[in-house]
Amino acid sequence: MKHHAFLTALSIVTRACGAHSCSLSRPFGMIERRETKEMEEMEKKRQEKEAREGGEDKWVHDSSVDHRGRLPLRASTGVWKAALFIITIEFSERLCYFGIATNLITYLTRVIHQDLKTAAKSVNYWVGVTTLMPLIGGFLADAYTGRFPIILVSSLVYLVGLSLLAMSKLIPSLRPCDSSSPCSRTRKVHEVVLFLALYLISIGTGGHKPCLESFGADQFDDNHAEERKKKMSYFNWWNFALCGGLVLGVTIIVYVQDYVSWGVADLVLAVTMAVTIGIFYTGRSYYRYLAPEGSPLTPLLQVLVAAIRKRNLPHPSSPDSLFQASASGSSHKRLLHHTNRLRFFDKAAILEGGEELSNGEKYDPWRLATVTQVEEMKLVLNMIPIWLISLPFGVCVAQAATFFVKQGMAMDRRIGGGGRSFEIPAASTYALGAVGMIISVTIYEKLLVPFLRKSTGNERGINILQRIGFGMILSVVAMSVAAFVEAKRLRMWKHDILTQGRAMTKPSMSVFWLAPQFLILGLGDGFALVGLQEYFYDQVPDSMRSLGIALYLSVLGAGSFLSSFLITIVDHVTRRADGGGKGWVGKDLNSSRIDRFYWLLAAINLVTLCVYVAIARRYTYKNVQRRVVVVSDCRENGEEDHEARG
Repeated sequence: MKHHAFLTALSIVTRACGAHSCSLSRPFGMIERRETKEMEEMEKKRQEKEAREGGEDKWVHDSSVDHRGRLPLRASTGVWKAALFIITIEFSERLCYFGIATNLITYLTRVIHQDLKTAAKSVNYWVGVTTLMPLIGGFLADAYTGRFPIILVSSLVYLVGLSLLAMSKLIPSLRPCDSSSPCSRTRKVHEVVLFLALYLISIGTGGHKPCLESFGADQFDDNHAEERKKKMSYFNWWNFALCGGLVLGVTIIVYVQDYVSWGVADLVLAVTMAVTIGIFYTGRSYYRYLAPEGSPLTPLLQVLVAAIRKRNLPHPSSPDSLFQASASGSSHKRLLHHTNRLRFFDKAAILEGGEELSNGEKYDPWRLATVTQVEEMKLVLNMIPIWLISLPFGVCVAQAATFFVKQGMAMDRRIGGGGRSFEIPAASTYALGAVGMIISVTIYEKLLVPFLRKSTGNERGINILQRIGFGMILSVVAMSVAAFVEAKRLRMWKHDILTQGRAMTKPSMSVFWLAPQFLILGLGDGFALVGLQEYFYDQVPDSMRSLGIALYLSVLGAGSFLSSFLITIVDHVTRRADGGGKGWVGKDLNSSRIDRFYWLLAAINLVTLCVYVAIARRYTYKNVQRRVVVVSDCRENGEEDHEARG
């Protein structure tokens, strides 16, 4: 430091002497100039470091704000410190949902005394509404309210539903009947309160599911390399927590329902949800919030109208002639590069009559669209085939909660022998699928991704559609294994009838024969379901991310409805083929041929997998212009970095 100070002082003296016609020897002047140049370079590096620390590394420039409406500080907001609060409430929500849904048909038939057909319809209607509601909640969050308010309000509605559910079974005047008499017929007030509670939970799920997962993903900045990698891990650990809640819901909660009390189980769920809502609200100062940008459907409609108006114009010779908004500005909205797919919509971005627009100049959005808006339209249209081709996989997933569980009810569920044997609740077999998914996610995250990143150079390891495709392959294997197991179960049942007679009390085939099909389907879910979540969040326009998660959920919901429709069609066709005799789906499992239905699902998924591969190989991913923030002279300049994501 003293040496540098001396040289600095000497430099000042030298310049002063020069002003008064003073001079120093030539060799000394050369040393002075060399040292001054080195100091200038050191000072320049220091300023560049401070600029980086004060710009890209210190602040988040992705249009998000902190809880006070200011630019978020990277070190104190977002990433895992915020995501853990969000994952916690997702864990409790899945605990509540699966604790209710997997055993609801048992309650309706055993306590409410509905027949099997009526109970099945009641469950299907409830699941259908619960699945469709996220489309409304996601739209409201993206267009008007933002995600955090919707999550908070819907969680409170969910809590009210859980509280009513517990009250309907614990308060004497609301219980199905008097505890002193056998419950041969339930009170009407109990049924009213019960279904009111269930549909309040549906409304709560409608705002909770599409917004919570996307809100968690919003905590990771796509323009920051390290945070972008953490975001890819986020979806894996999100599903790890989801499966944890599922396992506890279908084991501990279902056990309490079957062997302790339905009311106590619902009370545990209500208290758990109340605690996690408090935890979620406590983390509000750590969150990054994205403001709603109005209806995400309006820009898509504007692109369509503008393209139709200019349909007679020739295609532009170069993408550079198309209109694109400036990368600068306070909105920090991400821009997209032009792609050569669906070129008809490029006409919406053509400047007519050689006109030119300067930055900030207003234009009619119904006559002229930006390249980014056109590309967002293409993204939405490109997602339609992927959504449709994913539906057969959704049908396979639906079997785990229906026929797989029914298989478990017709098998030996006892553990242990003698007087200490324990019978597993039939709905608890669903936990095996969650175990498979947990194993899949853990192996993929900890072993496969690091290896694949090094071997392929892709920061994801493999691209999203490859991951989904691998999960679809496993679903074909799972349905094939399920067909073999069900055929064996039918043979064992016929053998039991011959040896024990019609009064057979205990089947000889263990329920653990179902473990392979549950585990394989769970492994497939770890690839396909997590991949679908990431795909529908990442590849939709930035303004539609809550709707994107709702679209992912709709794959599962539509798969459930399609499964019911397929069962009806198969039963009708097979009955006619048998001359009005037995079809593949009978009154009970032992008079059915569900193994053939499984083979049909395996064949359908194999055919759609081939179509999926053809579509995936031609798919064009979102092509984002990366923004690098450089701070200089108190101004921010956006630099574009071409990067195709996949």
